[in-house]
Amino acid sequence: MKWWWQLLLWLWRVMPIWAWDKSLGVCMKAKHHKREPSPEDQLYEECIPWKDNACCTANTSWNAHRDVSLLHNFSLNHCGLMMPDCQKHFIQAICFYECSPNLGPWIQQVGRLSWGAAPCEQEEQILDAPLCREDCDQWWADCLTSYTCKSNWHGGWDWSRGKSRCPAGARCHPFRHYFPTPADLCEKIWSNSFKASPECRNSGRCLQKWFEPSQGNPNVAVAHHFASPGPSWELSCTLLAACLFLSLLS
Repeated sequence: MKWWWQLLLWLWRVMPIWAWDKSLGVCMKAKHHKREPSPEDQLYEECIPWKDNACCTANTSWNAHRDVSLLHNFSLNHCGLMMPDCQKHFIQAICFYECSPNLGPWIQQVGRLSWGAAPCEQEEQILDAPLCREDCDQWWADCLTSYTCKSNWHGGWDWSRGKSRCPAGARCHPFRHYFPTPADLCEKIWSNSFKASPECRNSGRCLQKWFEPSQGNPNVAVAHHFASPGPSWELSCTLLAACLFLSLLS
């Protein structure tokens, strides 16, 4: 029986490392994501930072920049023309979501999300990915003069004409009305996909939704930090059950 105990000890050591590796350098199982990240030298404008290792294709990056994105038929101009600086932040956020291979620690199965059903053909989503304080602050500041009619953009739209329109009774107001603080914008707009982190850029503790391509991807180190190599609850229970079973046999 001694070799069984040695095998269990080995599994206890290596399986958490396997689970840790599986959350690094991965793409979500979603409609527009590639199966695995790889170089894409033709990414468009705000998606260029991910060209060395991307979960999006050139076509996806192009569609992310359209006024009515073909990715989800969503219109940023649902309350009139969105100001260019504000629109730029949303395009960057879409590129970050579609292209980044460093969101593994925050990927969740759609059935586990508390906010409801997932979009068609989407098996996974991110939850509470920590955006750096500067990212949330600047996003909010640059959108103060733009208008919207909802605080949560994940659902509740009128799709009767094929693209997102404000639902009946929803009134257009400046962003500050629906998002009083930068944290409200980052966290509410897509059902807590993002979390407003108190950490600053280059701290290694928060994600940047955009970065200068020439300076490398700072989110690689952040993903490593949050991808804990500790054993998961399910793994711990399985190994504990195996230990108890072997103790009964010995």
